[in-house]
Amino acid sequence: MVYLSSFKLSERQMDNPNIYPYNVFRGKYVEPFVFAPITVFYGNNGSGKSTLLNIIANKLQLAGKEYATSNSFGPVDYCASYSQECTFGLGDDEYGRAIKKVPKNSRFIKSEDILYEIKKIQQEQILSDGMVYDYVKSGKSKEEARKYVESTQGWMQKEYIKFAQEKYSNGETSLQYFDEFLQPNALYLLDEPEVSLSPANQVALAEEINKMARLLDCQFIIATHSPFMLGTLNAKIYNIDSKEYDVAKWSELENVRFFYDFFKKHEEEFE
Repeated sequence: MVYLSSFKLSERQMDNPNIYPYNVFRGKYVEPFVFAPITVFYGNNGSGKSTLLNIIANKLQLAGKEYATSNSFGPVDYCASYSQECTFGLGDDEYGRAIKKVPKNSRFIKSEDILYEIKKIQQEQILSDGMVYDYVKSGKSKEEARKYVESTQGWMQKEYIKFAQEKYSNGETSLQYFDEFLQPNALYLLDEPEVSLSPANQVALAEEINKMARLLDCQFIIATHSPFMLGTLNAKIYNIDSKEYDVAKWSELENVRFFYDFFKKHEEEFE
């Protein structure tokens, strides 16, 4: 499914070359982005791929959009102005009828959202298990301890402990996060979803995204420079590092070639 069919960046040029976000796309000759069921914005650090996703999220008013702060060049809200100057087109449904708006459960998921939710999930489970253990040690049965933890008083104690303690370190529970947050029939903007995932889990996530796009009427626009994601996703790839944001094959991209050259150099060590 293609809910968002195209997106055109603002063509306005500012005299001051430092005004965000105009400066991110300054000097680029960009035709409208034309989206597939899965589209990737590839680029190295600082290329503007995350900014691009946030501009789309703001233009479409998606859940998870982040209100960016412009540089301090007078009272003008340049971020809002830039977003307003962008234009977009929506796609057609399976019956060929024009889509009038993106699904309401669509959202923008940033890498920091993923890390925060992972820590929150882990902390919740660790605190619950710890409270049950402490109450069993004090002579109560496991059933009594669990009932207390689930009660209003237990919830209040858990919230107090969470406030008093530092966050627990995160493990590789990102896949659980995506299982909960990615639902059928929606447009998802994902900013570096591979954060905290091992290569094997990056491939597993990419395969799940392929399946959701193919079978569950989801559309994905993803910012990544992970070779494992790039090589697994059935995606149209825009190279944000190039001047004209060229469509490219994953095997042509600089970051992927770097991995290839590195392992080629050490090929004898794997034999």
